[in-house]
Amino acid sequence: MNRSSALWAMGGTLLGMASAAARRGKKSGKEFLNLDGKKPPGYTHVVASPPGRMIFISGQGGAAADGSMPKDFAAQAKNTFDTIGRCLAAAGAAYKDLVKINYFVTDLANTAELRRIRAQYLNMDAPPAATLVQAGLGAGLLLEVEAVAIVPE
Repeated sequence: MNRSSALWAMGGTLLGMASAAARRGKKSGKEFLNLDGKKPPGYTHVVASPPGRMIFISGQGGAAADGSMPKDFAAQAKNTFDTIGRCLAAAGAAYKDLVKINYFVTDLANTAELRRIRAQYLNMDAPPAATLVQAGLGAGLLLEVEAVAIVPE
């Protein structure tokens, strides 16, 4: 972790602690918080969630349910979000329970298409915290997505 990442992590921890202290004593759902009240495009800086069962979804790629691998990004993105939906359902969760999502793409030029497709699955009025990284993915993958959800107890 470089110094900049460490500072961001520390700042996020402090912001989360302050938010938790402010909420003490009242039950509420997830809170979607942004620094300085500015809403970034397509993600939230901080998602604070009440206690619950945490669900971690490992990286899911663009293969179709039958195992075939489409060559175009849009098809892979749709397949990926469909698979994440099945993973969430298997754990008793839904897309609305996502609090953090990480996107790994081979080409950042696909960002607009990724945002268009994920808006069909996620609540973009209150999106999960997100990270977008350009990466070298193997086996024909153009996209891989991992996610964290919290289901209230």
